Amino acid sequence: MPAPAKKPSIDALAAEYRDTGAWDGTTVASVVARNALERPHATAFVTLDDRVTWREYDARSSWRAGALCRFDAGSKIAVLVPDGPLVHEVFVAAEQAGLVVVGIGPRAGEREIDHLVARTGAVALVASSRHSGIAQRMGVPLLDPEREWPRAGVDPPGHAMSSTDVFLLNSTSGTTGLPKIVMHSQARWTFFHRLAVEAAGLRSDDVFMSVIPAPFGFGLWTAHFTPALLGSPCVLMRRFDPEQCLQLIERERVTVLACVSTQFVMLLNSPAFDAHDLSSLRTMFTGGEMVPAERAAEFEDRTGCSVLQFYGSNETGALSGTTRRDPPERRLRTAGRVIPEMKVRLFADDGRDVTDIGGPGIAACRGPTNCYGYYGDDDANAQLYTRDGWMLTGDICTIDRDGYLTVAGRSSDFIIRGGKNISAAVVEDEVSSHPAIALAAAVAAPDPVFGERVCVYVELQRGATRPTLDDLRAHLAARGVGKESWPERLVVLDALPRSSGGKIAKGDLRADVRRRLASDGAVGRDRPDAAT
Repeated sequence: MPAPAKKPSIDALAAEYRDTGAWDGTTVASVVARNALERPHATAFVTLDDRVTWREYDARSSWRAGALCRFDAGSKIAVLVPDGPLVHEVFVAAEQAGLVVVGIGPRAGEREIDHLVARTGAVALVASSRHSGIAQRMGVPLLDPEREWPRAGVDPPGHAMSSTDVFLLNSTSGTTGLPKIVMHSQARWTFFHRLAVEAAGLRSDDVFMSVIPAPFGFGLWTAHFTPALLGSPCVLMRRFDPEQCLQLIERERVTVLACVSTQFVMLLNSPAFDAHDLSSLRTMFTGGEMVPAERAAEFEDRTGCSVLQFYGSNETGALSGTTRRDPPERRLRTAGRVIPEMKVRLFADDGRDVTDIGGPGIAACRGPTNCYGYYGDDDANAQLYTRDGWMLTGDICTIDRDGYLTVAGRSSDFIIRGGKNISAAVVEDEVSSHPAIALAAAVAAPDPVFGERVCVYVELQRGATRPTLDDLRAHLAARGVGKESWPERLVVLDALPRSSGGKIAKGDLRADVRRRLASDGAVGRDRPDAAT
């Protein structure tokens, strides 16, 4: 890769994108206050058993901001609150009080929480009382969002933050080690919002449902930003449950659903899917991990909605995206057209720019959906940027002559068997086409002869007969899949492990396959292995 360099400065990026008009001065707190005046009794948030109006959202946020004013402006507060209206009220309250949120996902373990609180220097932990031990251990006060907060006796300063300030720090939804910490401005997400409106023709009368954890990028724009900017209601779930999700879609006549690929596959696999009227859906935004094309096509067929995605990450924002105007083959089997403002480039392993020939190469970008880099981590930033300031994705991609980007897989998500690079993403897509398999994840199994072999972990469809490795290979052969993409080890689990962002935790699977090989002496064995 090109030699790394120091990341661009926050002030320089903010000035650049303001000058081009990509970033404006809009903040969520100002939008919520406007909605409270213009549509006070309209619904802002919906849960299974509650509704919150824009007036209530604004009032509750302002009350909490009054309590947070006891902390110095610019201080950081860690927020560990389950999905629902409360987490958004706390985010807006922090913005009004001039505080930076350290967003912690609901699946985070104590080691990750300790790391985020300590690394950011958070002055308080907003979490339920069951986390009081963590607060005591970290030496910070605990603020339980479900209890009354003592006000500081002063009103919040009033939209103290600008749209280009760092308003949120969140963790990468990585699957191994302690997470890196991403710096967000609001301006990047309001620009992202405009991309989404154009891609899907979003309107103020849309009803949103976002089932992605709020602290992460996908959850931010689909629950915290876009519904507020449109003045639309957003349906939220404390914890994702397929049957409950289907019930809420029908009950609230949801028109725009946002979920990671794993979640929409779980919806399709639910026995309750056909029992609910999902005809209100016109758009589903998905992604966060590889989108299985055949299951996405099935979702479209069974609901009549369009499946869309933005390709990018928590760090980069969107490099490309599909739209309702794209033909199905392009919409479901590519990551969409490159977004011009993001100036996407492709780099070969030796650092050559291979954009003009369409790659393949590691995708990089420099544009208004980018974050500000990693907080307090020079080593990580040196790996994130090229020497001339482009942000690297870590994904190997191609771009065709029509501008459509296709992701072959992460540079770290290739299985190298006998010197041959095998895309885990391709293996997963093909394996997932087996009628018995609900979800699949391919990882490398260490091998003394070939270096690595292909190991596939799967969840089965409810009630399905467990396939053998030979069954799976026969299915792939019938599909014309080359042998290099056939799995050489099969592990069946009741449920694939998830990372804090809701994606499949491949780090856990890689560790698991090493344990299995060590315990049974089956390194490189070429026969089925199943576990429950």
